[in-house]
Amino acid sequence: MKTSKGIVIGFWITTVLFCLQLGFTAYAQLQLPQVAEAFTHLGFPAYFRVELSWAKFLGVVVLLAPVPARLKEWAYAGFAITLVSAVIAHVASGDGPEAWSFAVGSGVLWALSYFFWRRLQAARAGAVARPAQSVSEGGAPANTVHA
Repeated sequence: MKTSKGIVIGFWITTVLFCLQLGFTAYAQLQLPQVAEAFTHLGFPAYFRVELSWAKFLGVVVLLAPVPARLKEWAYAGFAITLVSAVIAHVASGDGPEAWSFAVGSGVLWALSYFFWRRLQAARAGAVARPAQSVSEGGAPANTVHA
């Protein structure tokens, strides 16, 4: 299966946007006092905010770097858990859409990035699984039996 340029472009656009968004939130969690107050409002300890920020930075690097597929799967899983947990925490605290919509928007970018990444993986697996057939002198594939 040949990799479509549209899939490659879609993957990189959504992945870069997702990583910029998550990188910004990681930075904000470390540097902006109002974000620290939001974590306190949600009932999280201060150390969790720092751990989460560094985990986001690490996940962004993994998604953008040429690393084994298993690491990317773990990064995508970690981001999914983080985004769902953010929505649950905001809704459970009685926050309105202005608080949890950012996590939902990030979730949409996550889903698109993951969709395109899986399509790329499938295309690469198909290319590896089907090597070019050699053709014998009679024009038939070399692995066929002639009668």
